[in-house]
Amino acid sequence: MTVVGEAIPLSFNQDFLCLFDKGDAEGPFGPTYNIVCGWRLTGEVDAGALQEALDELVVRHEALRTEIVRREGERHQRVLAPTPVRLTVRDLDAGPQERARRAEELLIELEQGRYGIDELPLVRAVLARFDERDSVLALIAHHTAVDEWSMKLLIRELSVLYARRRGLDLPAPAQPQQYRAYALWDRERPALPEAERARAYWRETLRDAQVIPTRTDHRRSEERPKCTAAHRFLVDAELTSAALSLAAQTRSSPFMVMLAAYKVFLSRSTGATDITATTFSSGRGLARFQNTIGSFFNLLPIRTDLTGCGTFREVIARTRLSCVRAYRHDIPFPQIVEQAPDVTASFAGDDTCVVSFQVFQFPFTLDGEQVGDLTYADIRRRLISQPVTTDIPDGALWTLDIDPAGDMVCSLWFNTNLFEETTVKDMVARFLRSLRETLLRPDAPLNAREKGDL
Repeated sequence: MTVVGEAIPLSFNQDFLCLFDKGDAEGPFGPTYNIVCGWRLTGEVDAGALQEALDELVVRHEALRTEIVRREGERHQRVLAPTPVRLTVRDLDAGPQERARRAEELLIELEQGRYGIDELPLVRAVLARFDERDSVLALIAHHTAVDEWSMKLLIRELSVLYARRRGLDLPAPAQPQQYRAYALWDRERPALPEAERARAYWRETLRDAQVIPTRTDHRRSEERPKCTAAHRFLVDAELTSAALSLAAQTRSSPFMVMLAAYKVFLSRSTGATDITATTFSSGRGLARFQNTIGSFFNLLPIRTDLTGCGTFREVIARTRLSCVRAYRHDIPFPQIVEQAPDVTASFAGDDTCVVSFQVFQFPFTLDGEQVGDLTYADIRRRLISQPVTTDIPDGALWTLDIDPAGDMVCSLWFNTNLFEETTVKDMVARFLRSLRETLLRPDAPLNAREKGDL
């Protein structure tokens, strides 16, 4: 059992965040490095029971009440005693036809907020009511304590805890593994035989490789004020259906198909055929950590050589193979860089940055599911672009989410000190044109572009 206040080693992911440390005012330990998720609730919500369930979450999950100590020559984490979650209850004024948009506007408002890392616990909640049976529940958590996977776990567990507080006879959630257990295992992992095999894989795979850089509008040396903006867009149902069909035909995941399309886009944009792009793994390793709350996500540089690929279907095959091998040898990104230091050279460019790519794939999203006397619907369909959102430490990030409606809800997040909005919009337009060609004509010659395509 952990003694409250005991020094616990950082995980390698937490150590990696420390490389971007800019104090408590900005950067990954600043007040804008958060995740905000929202759910529409159908049913009458008891705010008192919700408060009790939120407080129980903090008792159950140490990551929500952990501080990361960052002093020169000393980095560790300390689990602190649980304290109540700040729950704000408010009313929202909107007619039935306006409520979806108003719910999204609420999330935008919360994403523009500032929540200091010194304000424990590192999660808070907003319950906003349209009427007695229609409301929005938003959870805001600092990204050092959670990842997107964790947020899906939190709402699933919260729904059960709430129902039990309401007196409903539901089984209690299983006792979770704590993040400190993962951090200790993570520190022991480099000595394991499979870790040496993984290091050898990355050493060989990334030899002479460099993550493809993207040219920025402004130099870092200009030291312009920084925030993160999000340009949102849709991939239509026709292209989404084509991507899912290709995934089934090629025994790939939708992520692999979309990453292959992105690699074609990068190749056409830069003229390169040896494409290394960064994406993310869940970083959770052992099965016993699948239900652990914490910041697990891991950056992976996936290299695919497109030389000689005549069709997009061939690109998918190569991308699938590079993904399978990369995820099989998943180790913390800093350890990958130790094996291939040159791969990150593009991270430090004065007029370039790295743009990462991810497709959300979560196996346990609450999407119209009833738990007890409430129905929870994940607010995934975010369509409103915003000039300020929660922070990404550096560069830009593509996110794609396959929506049950049949299309993909997407965004390109970007640092405004590096990019102008017009450039980002143009980048998205060019990607969509390239995507239409590759997904709808997977067996056509790759060099047979439509006029003016890119």
